[in-house]
Amino acid sequence: MTHDARRRALAGFLSLTFIASLVAPVRAQEALPGYTIVSDAIATSLTGTPGDPARGRGIVADRQMGFCLLCHSGPFPDERFQGNLAPNLAGAGRRWTEGQLRLRIVDASRINPSTIMPSYYRVAGLERVAAAFRGRPILTAEQIEDVVAFLKTLRE
Repeated sequence: MTHDARRRALAGFLSLTFIASLVAPVRAQEALPGYTIVSDAIATSLTGTPGDPARGRGIVADRQMGFCLLCHSGPFPDERFQGNLAPNLAGAGRRWTEGQLRLRIVDASRINPSTIMPSYYRVAGLERVAAAFRGRPILTAEQIEDVVAFLKTLRE
């Protein structure tokens, strides 16, 4: 199977229907905190406070929450079966600014419209979303900030 064929197959596999069927529902929110995209970044925290890197590492490594290691690999020697379809997370905090990391998690399709990475915080304009997730993000604003805080620590 060619690399492009694997990517297409994985894109279907990663549909929000699949993710929504496995991820525990995020608590209902009246309205998602807003954010402003400038160039290729969301410069300000979604919550107004820094995230917790330890919780962020847990989300990245959790195969029932973030699904990050399905496509990404990184400095996680204790995690088996890491992906190879997306950038290695090692050095992510050196390659991208905090704001660039935040936008990639919130809605990577704003940077690359053909990405297979799900929009973890966007709720509008999505197709094939399970009923339990309609109008709800995959990750909360707090969880997004935790992941950003963790990725910032990956400097090597």
